[in-house]
Amino acid sequence: MRSFPRIREIADAFGARLQVRVEETPTGALLVIERPDMAGRPRATLDGYAAEVLAGYIMSARLAVPHPLPEEIADGAYPTRFEMEMEPCAALRLTQQRAIALEIPTPFWDRLYAELCLATAHMRELDRRANNRPH
Repeated sequence: MRSFPRIREIADAFGARLQVRVEETPTGALLVIERPDMAGRPRATLDGYAAEVLAGYIMSARLAVPHPLPEEIADGAYPTRFEMEMEPCAALRLTQQRAIALEIPTPFWDRLYAELCLATAHMRELDRRANNRPH
């Protein structure tokens, strides 16, 4: 059986890092995305709904660049605002209540999208298992 947390790290050629972690909880699963290479270690905690919105937003941003993209908001257990910034260079910004905004520059987008496809599958299964446990 697979044990959680499931942790993957994405790095670019310049040493920037993005950590993607699926954590099992009593009610299912959460996704934590963190920039361990930055001061304050900005992070975002997402439920399955917000993780899927992020995956879609990444693809929309890839198709929109160099044009702007309207923001999206996921209002679940972990409300998140998704925005695409164009200056000084294209990046996604995830903002949550009382947290340092997490910025995800374009070199991470493709690998993060692929990682989200895998992570959300694991999250759905952990959610299913949690819902099938006797209460």
